[in-house]
Amino acid sequence: MINIDDFSKIEIKIGKVIEAEKILESNKLLKLKVDFGNNDIRQVLSGIAKYYSTDEILNKKFAFVTNLEPRKMLEYESQVMILASHNEKTNMVSALMPDKDIEEGSKVN
Repeated sequence: MINIDDFSKIEIKIGKVIEAEKILESNKLLKLKVDFGNNDIRQVLSGIAKYYSTDEILNKKFAFVTNLEPRKMLEYESQVMILASHNEKTNMVSALMPDKDIEEGSKVN
């Protein structure tokens, strides 16, 4: 269990995917460029290629953890993490999306 102070350290923001490409060296990674508003564009590598095509996520908004330390994957750097739910019974993955057209960079509280 964590307390509310621990949880408040996690920064979650809405970002819009402005570029998406499959990583040829991996069957599960997509490389995304994500716009968080105010000229804050970051790169994320995510293991969602089995569940989403690049066309399905391009120009859509999702929730991202934005204050993690960058992580190296293959020769790329991942600077944020997309939030998604995974159902182990059905092996279904669903990236978390806002249900309204909220501005990029909006914080999730």
